[in-house]
Amino acid sequence: MQIHSPTGSVGGWSTTRAPSLPVLAGRRIGVLDNGKPNARLLLEHAAAQLAARTGATVAAVTGKGREANAATPADDATIERLVEEVDLVLTGSAD
Repeated sequence: MQIHSPTGSVGGWSTTRAPSLPVLAGRRIGVLDNGKPNARLLLEHAAAQLAARTGATVAAVTGKGREANAATPADDATIERLVEEVDLVLTGSAD
């Protein structure tokens, strides 16, 4: 009988983060609602406060697309819209 360990190696992330914007003044903030209860309200408020403190503007507020929830990714059309319309996206919230 041979016993195999159920543990394996864990790979690293295959992507990198976008570089931080050095200044937000004049930049456009987007909000991507992840579908959790009150997420849109929380993110819109955070975006408005950030815009007021930095001179940015809130340019887009959207959901992930059809039939999305917190576990599903945003659809391609939503991502494309955000790429075109904003410089920074706020998304996600904890329960």
